[in-house]
Amino acid sequence: MLFLYNLVVLLATQIVKLLALFSPKMKLFVNGRKDVFPTLKSKIAPNDKTIWFHAASLGEFEQGLPVMEQIKKQFSNHKIVVTFFSPSGYEVRKNNSIADVTVYLPLDTKSNAQQFIELVHPELVFFIKYEYWPNYLNELKKLNIKTYLISGIFRENQAFFKWYGGFYRNALRTFDYFFVQNDSSKKLIQRIGFNNVKVSGDTRFDRVVSILERDNSLDFIEQFKDNTTTIVIGSSWPKDENLLVNYINSSSDNVKFIIAPHNIKSEQIQELKNSITKKTIFFSEYNSVRTGRDLSLREYDIFIIDTIGILTKIYSYADIAYVGGGFGNPGVHNILEPATFGVPIVVGPNYSHFAEATALVNMNGCISIKDQNQLNEALDLLINNEDERHEKGHICSTFVQMNKGATEIIMRHILS
Repeated sequence: MLFLYNLVVLLATQIVKLLALFSPKMKLFVNGRKDVFPTLKSKIAPNDKTIWFHAASLGEFEQGLPVMEQIKKQFSNHKIVVTFFSPSGYEVRKNNSIADVTVYLPLDTKSNAQQFIELVHPELVFFIKYEYWPNYLNELKKLNIKTYLISGIFRENQAFFKWYGGFYRNALRTFDYFFVQNDSSKKLIQRIGFNNVKVSGDTRFDRVVSILERDNSLDFIEQFKDNTTTIVIGSSWPKDENLLVNYINSSSDNVKFIIAPHNIKSEQIQELKNSITKKTIFFSEYNSVRTGRDLSLREYDIFIIDTIGILTKIYSYADIAYVGGGFGNPGVHNILEPATFGVPIVVGPNYSHFAEATALVNMNGCISIKDQNQLNEALDLLINNEDERHEKGHICSTFVQMNKGATEIIMRHILS
């Protein structure tokens, strides 16, 4: 089976090179991996001590960040190496401050795995949430390098739990310990013979709780808000925006909207702006003229954020949050960031793949909507009923606080 897997990986290597000729994302995927080994050679000396974290993409990086921060404190003489599989993670966080070296993970061939691990020579390895690369894992096991899964989550429909999943189960045997998010994940993995597992919870809760300790102020958002009820629409997709624009165009003048679309390509956000009948400004427009003349954001009803990296801080100004993605697959984006600020949340119908969204919908801190009428009803309720708004926001913030602590559990085990 390993022979067949290696054959598929080699074939995939050639396919992505071909796709790179037509896809900007695939071009980043391919070109970004060309300099990995020279980078490692230049930044890691043979006598350096290192610890390696692997994240599939941006969400997993953010999820693992609380553990990275604690590891960096406890192992201050070690270099932290972070790898990404996806361009959407690497391109956003390649200049992060936590890692000494940040690179793409070379594709999972036996030779790549051997060369990568020889150059990095980590003492500890952490895979975040998922991604199980057999050649890397086998090489780590062969060299007796301690390897952990953190914030892991397992589902019944995964190959590990099927009759044909022996090859995938073998990959799991290379881990020293599994820190999983919930009891169902623990029971599933115990069912196939793994008892080196502990329910630690989800480190994302620790990540969002830590956000409260930093300065989240943005003077231009405060100016735009101007003590007006403000709805923040985060990570929206066109299917979300179609409903939201209808609502915005018919809404009261006593409500303002901040929209941070998932895709900030110029043609898409321009189309979004053109569909709105109220006074609207892009962040880039404000940013380009604010040094030249006095531009008062108070005059505007809609603020479209066509940049990345500030949405989390913007949520701190929200009275209500709509989190996008819930009309697509796999579903809604990160709801924990607005939740930690005690903001009531509205999402689309596809949220069941996300435990925190499911829990908050069941607890009535989050409202799921399926169509225009339900969106209108939800937003009208939260705008007009301040008690309802505060109660749902309190449910959200309490939920986050009650679920923090995963990082402490993981670190206690690592250091014991």
